[in-house]
Amino acid sequence: MMANIVGRDLYMQQLHGLKEKPFIKVLTGIRRSGKSSILGLLRKELSASVDPEHIIYFNLELMEGEGFSGAKALHDAITARIRDEKTHYILLDEIQNLPEWERAVNSLFASKPVDIYITGSNSRLLSSELATLLAGRYVEIKVNTLSFREYLHFKENTGGPEKTPPEAVWDYIRLGGFPAIHIVDYDQASVESITKDIYASVLLRDTIQRHRIRNIDLLERIIRFLLDNTGRLFSARSIAAYMKHENRKADAETVYNYIHALESAFIIKKARVYDVEGKELLAFREKYYPGDISLIYAALGHDFKRISGIIESIVFTELERRGYDVYVGKLDNREIDFIGIRGADKIYIQAAYLLGDNQETIDREFGAFKGIQDNYPKYVVSLDERWSDNIEGIRRLHLADFLLGDY
Repeated sequence: MMANIVGRDLYMQQLHGLKEKPFIKVLTGIRRSGKSSILGLLRKELSASVDPEHIIYFNLELMEGEGFSGAKALHDAITARIRDEKTHYILLDEIQNLPEWERAVNSLFASKPVDIYITGSNSRLLSSELATLLAGRYVEIKVNTLSFREYLHFKENTGGPEKTPPEAVWDYIRLGGFPAIHIVDYDQASVESITKDIYASVLLRDTIQRHRIRNIDLLERIIRFLLDNTGRLFSARSIAAYMKHENRKADAETVYNYIHALESAFIIKKARVYDVEGKELLAFREKYYPGDISLIYAALGHDFKRISGIIESIVFTELERRGYDVYVGKLDNREIDFIGIRGADKIYIQAAYLLGDNQETIDREFGAFKGIQDNYPKYVVSLDERWSDNIEGIRRLHLADFLLGDY
């Protein structure tokens, strides 16, 4: 309900900047990340200044959407409501549920006085597909689950107990960022139930059914393997070898196809390896991170041994949210957790659980940057609250400070 919708300022600002620009605005992201709520907020804002007859909204996941037999039926329904040359705002939620939806959207965009906004949750709304379907006429806005800053904003609205950011970040780690679990103050059992339902829905509807996957057991083993090993480098071939060791037949091509299906549903995200010295991308090995950390809990339960991978996942997603292209760095035999590139900007980050007074850990995390000759900022992000030294220009940040800062 609109009363429960909390502002998502990052995305609303992007939409404001694109209003009436000659592009189709496409909100993409994992199911239940908040795309429909953002579209609802836009609809509410428009209603304050635009004639209601010039706002045309359809949710293709509800019964009203299922009533369209195809793209032409949707096109005809919208066209019938366009009666003058003033701008009409077209808002289409979960558009991927309508076959050949792109025919209707392209036709309306090319021939009518419209400003079009659409949302979707699977491979037909990935950049690779959009480039074909909408032929350069679109702008993609990638919607993630709640950032830590947004999480705190949601908690303010639900009247939760006040906590310092270092205290609250532990709740964020424990609960994850799906908006549905933060609109009211649920207990832990309810949170786990909601998250498992989201995980099952995304796996079934946006992966198994969408890609017509028959070997469901293999798919589930692959996703559990990737989530259990979040932040480790793998190739499709090495995963296939592991499955063979587990007496599950799987060739590298099948594994690659299943991973691609999981990426298409935004269940996992890929970070490719970047050679810092050679300044080139390296093939065959990647890291994988969940679309939201709570998917790890939904698939595998809570296990503190995964804390390092969970922290890496949070940092990776935050860098993406801030507009960085994110890579894993390779320098000689050392690995840099993240290199973020955003236009002319670059940032290097090591993400760790705790440094404490363990000199070996400190040397490893700070030493990962040794030999990098440029002057771009370098950070070690961890959950240490009392450890604040900077070493040779490399800053140490608490995870909460990084998530709430501007880096």
